[in-house]
Amino acid sequence: MHHIRLMHQTCLMYFSVMAVPLLMQMASHPLRWELMAELAASDRRVRELVAAVGEPQNLVSYHLRLLRSAGLVTSRRSNFDGRDTYYHLDLSRCGEAFAEAATALHPALAPPKPTVSVSGSVLFLCTGNSARSPIAEALLRHRSGGQVEVASAGSHPKPVLHPNTVRVMGEEYGIDLSAQRTTALSTLADRRFDYVITLCDKVREVPRDHGAATAMHWSLPDPPAAAANDHDSYPEFRKVAAEIDTRNQFLLSLVT
Repeated sequence: MHHIRLMHQTCLMYFSVMAVPLLMQMASHPLRWELMAELAASDRRVRELVAAVGEPQNLVSYHLRLLRSAGLVTSRRSNFDGRDTYYHLDLSRCGEAFAEAATALHPALAPPKPTVSVSGSVLFLCTGNSARSPIAEALLRHRSGGQVEVASAGSHPKPVLHPNTVRVMGEEYGIDLSAQRTTALSTLADRRFDYVITLCDKVREVPRDHGAATAMHWSLPDPPAAAANDHDSYPEFRKVAAEIDTRNQFLLSLVT
């Protein structure tokens, strides 16, 4: 019995000096976990989160602030309505933090790299179909090795792709979009998709019917609007393309 008590005391001393990983502190609260789960599916506004979790706005805002301070959730002012703010779960940071927490508990718990067989269909939407949605389409097709049926369209398509869309795809990812044309959403009315993802806040408000498709929203800034001319806006195209590429990597694990 003395031996058992000594082992128990030793274990308590060991675990008492272990710092609880920040992710575990955040995710262990039921409401914060629920908020993280909502934001893992789609970018949301506070009022949408309030409706989803059934808690008062001041409580939801408080826990969002904690998640933001932990670096797990980011926020972005809407390009469509400056009064709105969209919240986004940083899945890359969450993945790193979960891996770090598992490894801290025991090295053998380090997660293996997943292998995914990809299939399914995805439609990306924005207003003009000249920047964000064709970038997302091209990157997802590239990332999936052509195994995902992917398309993009705009509610009010521009005549041609923005020149920086073609440039960033070619220079940064080796994807040639010089021959691609914009597509009107109305031309895809008869097609059915597994996922429909809106990339701008404006098109999200356009009434649409996509049947049984899973709807998601990625609140992304409009790169041409970030600068006075095409030359100065190119860094914004690079940033938006990088964010889309990261989000697409996580999307692939769903489109199976």
